[in-house]
Amino acid sequence: MVDLVHRHGPAVRAGTGLRRGRVLALDHARSLALLAMAIFHFAYDLETFGYLPRGTVLTGGWRMLAICTAGSFLFLAGVSLWLAHGQGARWPSFWKRFAKIAAAALLITVATRIAIPQAFIFFGILHAIAAASLVGMLVIRIPAVGVILLAALAFAAPHVARSAFFDPWPLWWTGLQTVPIIAVDYVPLFPWLGPFLLGLAAGRIGTVTGLWTRAATWQGGRLARALAWPGKHSLWVYLLHQPVLIALVWSYTQLMR
Repeated sequence: MVDLVHRHGPAVRAGTGLRRGRVLALDHARSLALLAMAIFHFAYDLETFGYLPRGTVLTGGWRMLAICTAGSFLFLAGVSLWLAHGQGARWPSFWKRFAKIAAAALLITVATRIAIPQAFIFFGILHAIAAASLVGMLVIRIPAVGVILLAALAFAAPHVARSAFFDPWPLWWTGLQTVPIIAVDYVPLFPWLGPFLLGLAAGRIGTVTGLWTRAATWQGGRLARALAWPGKHSLWVYLLHQPVLIALVWSYTQLMR
């Protein structure tokens, strides 16, 4: 089992001055992001089954919720990559987690290709986290200011580097193509590498300022640990929540006929 983001176990390690264990506040942040994701997907399912008008989740506050939720997952992935490897890359651990996230991303692609071939997920949030993690390991030694500048370039790339050169489908993962993309979840590397790199920079700044040292000392009570549970098992929650929600909406629909 692996989180949507890298575990920050031995990142809470001697080099950072933290005691061994997880930063509970980060698990809470992931749990909150998962809750936002579940709310959005529940609305999407209601729209799919005809309980909400078509296009509801693509406009207004729902669209903003989707953007903020995806951005928060990537930001937290960047923070956790720093906590896990900022004081020294642990390549076996990195590749093990990368393989699990990549495998889960492939599973999502195959499942949606079968279920919704006209709009299947070929580069969604898991794909983006996997790709951004590779980039993150390449730039993890760069000072925070430099990483923030790279994040700014990532945000700007779709506006300044978009080109027909990227129109062939094997390059759609970049987000720099000029043709419209139809997919139920599309999180291309640009601009979504941006929030990941901001998280990576925030992780480094948190180490320099002693934030993680202070945060790691708080382990919370029983309720706090319970609220952190989804964040500790975020990949499984991500993979299973939609089948459960769809089953609930479908069952309600059948009962109300």
